[in-house]
Parts: sequence; C-alpha cells; structure tokens
Amino acid sequence: MKENFARLPLSLAVSLLLPALAHAQDAILDRVIVTAPTAPGFASAATVDGEALPALRAATSDTASLLRAIPGVSVYGAGGVSSQPVVRGLGDDRLRVKVDGMDLISACGNHMNPPLSYIDPSNVADVQVFAGISPVSLGGDSLGGAVVVDSPDPGFAAAGEAPLRKGELGAFYRSNGDARGVNAAATVAGENLSVRYRGSVTEANNYRAGDDFKPAGAAAAGRGWLAGDEVGGSGYESTNQSLAVALRHANHLLELKAGVQDIPYQGWPNQRMDMTGNDSEQLNLRYKGAFDWGALDARAYQERTRHKMQFGEDKLYWYGPTPAADGVPCAPAGGMSGCAAGMPMDTRGENEGLSLKADLALSAHDLLRIGSEFQNYRLDDWWDPSGKGMWPETFRNINNGERDRYAVFGEWEAAWNPHWTTLFGLRHETVKMNAGRVQWYNPAAAAFQADAEAFNAAERSRTDHNVDIVALACFTPDASRSIEFGYAQKTRSPNLYERYAWSTNGMAMRMVNMAGDGNGYVGSLELEPETAHTLSASFDWHDAAGKGWSIRLAPHFTYVDGYIDAERIAEAGAEEFVYLRFANQSARLHGVDLSGHALLARQEGIGSFTARGSLSYVRGKNRTTGDNLYNIMPLNAKLALEHRFGGWTNTVEGEFVSAKNKVSAERNELATAGYGLLHLRSSYVWKQVRVDVGVENVFDRYYAHPLGGAYTGSGKTMSATGVPWGVAVPGMGRSIYAGVNIGF
Repeated sequence: MKENFARLPLSLAVSLLLPALAHAQDAILDRVIVTAPTAPGFASAATVDGEALPALRAATSDTASLLRAIPGVSVYGAGGVSSQPVVRGLGDDRLRVKVDGMDLISACGNHMNPPLSYIDPSNVADVQVFAGISPVSLGGDSLGGAVVVDSPDPGFAAAGEAPLRKGELGAFYRSNGDARGVNAAATVAGENLSVRYRGSVTEANNYRAGDDFKPAGAAAAGRGWLAGDEVGGSGYESTNQSLAVALRHANHLLELKAGVQDIPYQGWPNQRMDMTGNDSEQLNLRYKGAFDWGALDARAYQERTRHKMQFGEDKLYWYGPTPAADGVPCAPAGGMSGCAAGMPMDTRGENEGLSLKADLALSAHDLLRIGSEFQNYRLDDWWDPSGKGMWPETFRNINNGERDRYAVFGEWEAAWNPHWTTLFGLRHETVKMNAGRVQWYNPAAAAFQADAEAFNAAERSRTDHNVDIVALACFTPDASRSIEFGYAQKTRSPNLYERYAWSTNGMAMRMVNMAGDGNGYVGSLELEPETAHTLSASFDWHDAAGKGWSIRLAPHFTYVDGYIDAERIAEAGAEEFVYLRFANQSARLHGVDLSGHALLARQEGIGSFTARGSLSYVRGKNRTTGDNLYNIMPLNAKLALEHRFGGWTNTVEGEFVSAKNKVSAERNELATAGYGLLHLRSSYVWKQVRVDVGVENVFDRYYAHPLGGAYTGSGKTMSATGVPWGVAVPGMGRSIYAGVNIGF
C-alpha cells in the first residue's frame, strides 16, 4: 500500500490543508444552476440516487456492480474493477455506456478495459439506466439500453459569500481478498471559478469462494500455491485521479476535466491472460448554457490508452517442449527457438470525440432536441515475439484499425395534455472502418501466414449507414398510475475485433475472447451491422405521493436481424473448449421485469420499515440455429427489508437465482445451479461522517454466477487442454466490509 499512496501526491497535499478548512465544514457544495439539455423524463430511466450510492460504494470497487439493484440489469464476470453491465440480455458493445458524457471504447481483444472501469465508485455521483427504449439523443451504434454515469458537478460559492473550500477522505476494507482502498477529494471555489481534485487507490488479493471448487496445489509449474477455494487470477490494483476546472458566468458553464488511470495488474479468472498494465489519459471539455430559445451542450474529449496483457502470478509463464526439474518447462539447451518467455500482448487505443446538442423550446409544451456527433478511433494490437518459433517479427493482430462514426439526430418531445406525453426520434449514423496489413510472427511459416496473406489481399474498408428510430408514449390517467409503451429500431456495426481479427491459429484465437467462455474466436470481413426491433412497455402503480408503495411491471420483446453470434470452424465434443467465427444470424429476446416497494410501518422512536423487491426474467434464442443465446441471466429476484431510524439505515437482503439450464450449445456454455444468498448492511450518518458496515454472503454459500464464465484463472492457460473444461468461475464467499467517509 505504501507504493500506492505515492501515486496520490495531490491527495496528500489536500490532507495537509484539511485542518485549515475545518471552519468551512458546514458549507454546501452547490450544484450548478445552469439549465442544460437533459435526457427525456420517461419511466424507462431508472436511477441509482445519491442517497443509495454511498452504501453501495463500500461493498465494491467495481462501478458496474453499482447497477445490480436496477431491475433487468446484471453483470458479466470479469476482472475485479472491470465487470460489464447487461441490460435485458444485451451487454458489452450492444449497450451505449457514457462516462461523463464520453463514449469510451475498450482497447483490448478481451475487453478488459470497458468504459465503466475508468471511473471509481467513489467518484460516481449519478447513475441513469434506460433499461427499456433509450432515446436517440443518448447515442447510437448500440442495440439495448443506455447507461449514463457521471461524476459530481462542480461546486461554486454562493453570491457574496466567502470562497468555498470542501474536502473529503474515505477508506474501506473488505475481508474476502483482503481488499482495501482510500479516496480523497477537495474543492476550492469562488462564485465563478471552481477547482476540484479527486483520487482513489484500491487493491485486492485473490478472493475465495464459499467452498473448494478445484484441487489445492501449485497454480502452475514454477508458480505459487493456491488453496482449493482460492480463485486464481482475481487480484487487482487500480489508481484513478482527476482534476477539473470550471468557469461559470450567468447561465453559462465551461468545464475541463483531466483524468489518469494506472492499473499495474488485474487478474482475470475467465481469460487465459491477465492485464499487466493499463494506462489511460483523458481530457474532457464541456460547455453548457441556457438561452431564451433553449439550451446548448457541446463537448470535446480525447482518450489515450496503453494496455498490456501477459501471464499473471497464477498462470504458467514459461512454455517449452521439455519440463525442467525447477518447474520451468523449457530445456535450457533448446535455445530461444524452443522456449517461450510468456506472451506479451500490447494495445494502443486513441479515441477522440465531438458532440453538439441543442434543446429548442418550440412552445410551452413542445421540445425539439437536435444534435450531431463525431468519433474518431484508432487501434493497434501487436504481440512481440517471446521465443518458441515466434521469431523474428511481431505478430500484428489489428494494425492501424480505424473506426469512425458520424451521426446526426432529431428528437421531438411533446406534452399534449396533463395525461399524454410522446417522444419521436430519428438518428442516422455513418460508421467507417478499415485496418492495415497484418502478419504472423514469422512470415516464412506458410501454415500460419496463409491467413494473413488472404486478409491482406481482401478489401478491408467498410462503410455502414445505420438508422435508429424511436417512438415512445406515456399515459398518466391520474396521480397513481402511468403506462409507457414504445417501439425502437436500433443498429450497431461490428467492433474492430469482430471484423478484423484474422488468424485461425488456435493460440491466436484464444487471445480474442470478449465472452469469458475459454473459447477462441476469429473475426469476419463479411459481417454486417446488427439491427434490433424492440417493443417495450411499463405499467406503474403507486400511491399519490409516490412514497408509500409502488409496483412496476415492464414486459419487453426484441428481435435482432443480423445478430452477431458465433459458429464453429471445427468439429468438437460437447465437453471441451471450441473455436468459433463471428457470424450474422438472427435472434429473439423477451422477458419481464417486476419491482416494487411498500412502507410497512413508521413510528416515532423506532423509525420506518420498508420492503423492497424485484424480479427479472429474460429468454434469448438464436432463430437461425435454434440454439440458446450465450450469457443470458436466468430468473432472478431480490427481496429486502430496510429499517431507517435517525442516521441509521439497516438492510437485510436476500438474493435468489434459479438454475441456468438453457445454455449455448455452440459455445459449450456451462450450466449453473440455482442459489440463494443473504446480505446484511448497515450505515450511520452523523454530520459530515458516514460509516458503512456489512456482510455479503452471510452463510458463505458456494455458488457459480450464471454470467461468471469458464474458470481459466490458473494453470497452463495458453494450451487448449491446459485448463480443464467444465469449471465455472465461482462467486465470492463470505465478505465482511467496513467503510468510512469524512467530509470537511
């Protein structure tokens, strides 16, 4: 931890200033009063409000997991800070995920650095999830919902008052995996100028399951020892820092944010490689202002990512034909031609974006949103030779990959009367993609170079013209009922790996895997965009005040033409890892989300008791092959009893998941058993101090999460048969946590 704290120089300076700021402890960090374009206020937008977020932060370092309380949202298993949300069966690039308004892109063949991994939970102020139909103003190039995550707004001193000085220090500890971390924030602001710093450090060792799921022993030859319940390749370390400067004048705001991330390592229990470095730099410039005719929002951002993969501490590093007595499986006499020192894999991503949006007040009841967006993305993915026949050249997986997006949209929201509101949107997006020439390590190796030569001879430039259409209506007959229903056509072009990963060599294919299933994948130049047609509705009943009770039922149906699934390129058995090619097929998803709450009792002296619950079901089917879609969450539910009294909040929550038997046969997806978990949480807030404690998985129950993927976290992971097929990544066993946050 000492080395980690050295990565927070500004936070140390802030801590030295805190005593001098104590006199300002009662100051309030005002939110900006500038009116700015906002997302439509339809019921399909679910939020994790600022009151609930602090309690969730203490239990996780993974921002995506903050969304799990929202009906219809689940999480793909991945690294400790890099999980990905799934909304009604659609995840990864099929969702539009915005972080502080930026469309970030995962620069990795395994998608180890998804957008939400670039913001620490301690820096999250607002979360919105459009689980149903997302408006075209929230972005295109996606099929499912939209996830919008924002850090805190800048604060300013009140007019005529002394400068605002505000600070925050926080720390947490979680027993499972010995996870620990700190965060710091400071704001200094006048009436028109605000400067804010935020920083966080978190790290953890491998976590433990509720029971043994593999034999205890050496993780791999020459590696350390793993207990039977220890999940190899699940430790991590992450540092995030940001500095923001904002200027305010009347109804205008200009803000510049600079952010850096350093992840020196992050293990991956469902990938054959680990992250051994992820350095990112971000600049985000935003203007928003209010005028007589409406509001304007403009943004320009830039992201630079340098990503590295290699074998972590639990995966075999030396590869060669003759195992040596010292555990290094490579005969020294064999020379470098017969010995591989790991397998370095490097990625460089450059992402630049511009957006301009305007809200035009056509009348007192009509609002027109118009806008344009541009995104320029470049990707290089190369693997330096490490021996064993790889010499003398560098493997080019994606060489000068290009993916540019140009979009325009218009959206009309109208309140016809107190009962009816409608929204109609149209978006056109041009996606241009290309990639340069590639090569195998040794161009003289004809068997491996043949794929490269065929790829280089092919026409690689692609241009897609995609159209999104949204029609939504909301009917509110009275203060206790509302109905929302609509239709959307959404289109997504393939990502660079789906189109341009070119090698059918088994080793190379296993390094292109965005699914966490242990299989190998190759791209296809013939891929066309996916087009989804979605029908969605929500029925909401509640008391007139909206606080006593509520019930919400939301059925949904989606048909996807050109769904990018996978087909095998070689015969394989039913119990082994397989090799697949991305292919356009068709798919259907349907399901329902049910949620609600009820105030059970409120009495002076004992506080209030509220019951909360949610249930979600989604079914995914490949209509071309008749197979089940991969990574679909089975029927699941949460039930919680919440007690509030003064500054205390206490929660008992049960989490229930049914068995997953409808699995993808094409991918040899693993079935999982049903399970139930109990969680206990408590928090206390007193003035500027907040304390959170809790126990996750109270009874230390062993379970395999249905979206956790196949376990490849230890052993000889590069080999097709080096890790056993059929072991699912287990969920975390009992974890006791505590967190404290102090504001100044």
